[in-house]
Amino acid sequence: MSVLDIRPARLTDLPAIVAMLADDPLGAERESPDDLSPYTAAFERLAADPHQHLVVALRHGRVVGTLQLTIVPGLSRRGSTRSIIEGVRIHADERGSGLGTQLIEWAVAESRRQNCRLVQLTSDASRTDAHRFYERLGFAASHVGFKMAL
Repeated sequence: MSVLDIRPARLTDLPAIVAMLADDPLGAERESPDDLSPYTAAFERLAADPHQHLVVALRHGRVVGTLQLTIVPGLSRRGSTRSIIEGVRIHADERGSGLGTQLIEWAVAESRRQNCRLVQLTSDASRTDAHRFYERLGFAASHVGFKMAL
């Protein structure tokens, strides 16, 4: 496996990120890589917020993975800060290469660096392979998540 570089995402990475978000059955229904304008606006909001860390993984200069790490201060757990991992995607050509593990390990290490006491994530109930992956990395399916589309 060649060296992997994880760095903050740049606006020029957006087409590759959105393509990965759309490249699965769930993403194909909710993403629109043909119109990057809503993603550009969202990227600008993320870039302006110091608690948001949108990163990409590059191999040989090519974007092959992404995730968003959000740092959330809170009152519960004795005023603990937690992090939330969202939007984890690995390019189809790279799945099974260990890249996902490296990305999640980066997010956990960054969470520790930010003095978080808890790392959490959600995964669609249909993504059973992803659930096994997260459990293998030490995450516990300890809660039931709820969402409401607005």
